[in-house]
Amino acid sequence: MAVVKEFTLPDLGEGLTEAEIVRWLVQVGEVVAIDQPVVEVETAKAVVEVPCPYGGVVTARYGAEGESLAVGRPLITVAVGTAVGSDASGDSGAAASADGDGGEGSGNVLVGYGTTAPGARRRRVRPIAAGSLAPAPAPAPVPAAVVETVPVGPVAVISPLVRRIARENRLDLRSLTGSGPDGLILRADVERAVAAAGAGTATAPVATAPAAAAGPAADVVGERVPLRGIRGAVAEKLSRSRREIPDATCWVDADATELLAARAAMNAGGGPKVSVLALLARICTAALARYPELNATVDTERNEIVRLPAVHIGFAAQTERGLMVPVVKDAQERTTSGLSAEIGRLTEAARTGRLTPADLTGGTFTLNNYGVFGVDGSTPIINHPEAAMLGVGRIAAKPWVHQGELAVRQVVQLSFTFDHRVCDGGTAGGFLRFVADCVEQPAVLLAAV
Repeated sequence: MAVVKEFTLPDLGEGLTEAEIVRWLVQVGEVVAIDQPVVEVETAKAVVEVPCPYGGVVTARYGAEGESLAVGRPLITVAVGTAVGSDASGDSGAAASADGDGGEGSGNVLVGYGTTAPGARRRRVRPIAAGSLAPAPAPAPVPAAVVETVPVGPVAVISPLVRRIARENRLDLRSLTGSGPDGLILRADVERAVAAAGAGTATAPVATAPAAAAGPAADVVGERVPLRGIRGAVAEKLSRSRREIPDATCWVDADATELLAARAAMNAGGGPKVSVLALLARICTAALARYPELNATVDTERNEIVRLPAVHIGFAAQTERGLMVPVVKDAQERTTSGLSAEIGRLTEAARTGRLTPADLTGGTFTLNNYGVFGVDGSTPIINHPEAAMLGVGRIAAKPWVHQGELAVRQVVQLSFTFDHRVCDGGTAGGFLRFVADCVEQPAVLLAAV
């Protein structure tokens, strides 16, 4: 006998209330194990796999790829049985069921993580034959249109970006043969297929109304892009920052020639390379130790400034999936090489779409290196609920008065945006001046240690 269990989209934490289905990892009729990932979803924070707390046979899937589901909506139903052992063919790959009572799962599901204790035994079951299911209450009613019961073959794709490109171009990944290792479907494979599909299709011109007859924005013919997922989260956070934070910005030019020379000397030893961003992060931790009021947040409900003991530095990273801000935790306790290693790890995870929600939350201060875009200055929006952000422009050769003579030096513009509620201009100016002094004379850091 078996009981049908309904698994709903779990609470994703961090205020997230919905997620978009990126890819189903199981088929209807497939036997799944306790804690086996069954679906890959994209939240406003990251792309994660959701494990199911029940083991048994998948009887239904709810929602199509690309569809957004609210927390608490059904994801799948699983027929949980009590039979233990392998099937008639001796297939040892059958998935595990729930514990012997047939009604228990593994506990609460956390997105991207298993729910059983490490090393816990999983019991094997054979697929449950049709008609052997015990009568059970039907799952919560869901419109038939959103229930996916058609088996889908496995697709060899790792990159969320590849799946997104295929989804946006209505391309069935099952029709492709990957050129990567073991048939892995790469971005180039998808782009070739999209180009081939569009080669014989005439592109219809977009109709535009005469300027004199232009109506309200809602009537204008054009492309509409939903503000959801990461793009929607960024829009909401920046809008909230502008609404709540009375920000101000100050800036200064600094001679970074000595900083670059110090980096070259550090990297000459043959060990792990230190990035410029890591040096700037190290400077920021020293500056925040001197001006702790800037490592803070404002509790508007209690009308209090909360000064934080640990420095968690976020750094803006522009990826193909949009702007992300990975966070280096406890930056004040890391060495320069340690900061460089962690920044490198988080950057690679952002590039490949493997950042976890934990990697993107908890920041107390942001370092924004917009110089990678070839620009000198900016007035960035503070990453709510933080109190400050240091912006770094490109480092470029410019004429500069050095030791009383005109010389060509490597100059960078530093901008500092701060919440005027947590401090006045004197504190912000002192912070920025200290940072500039460390950039111009890295030995200043020795005195700050």
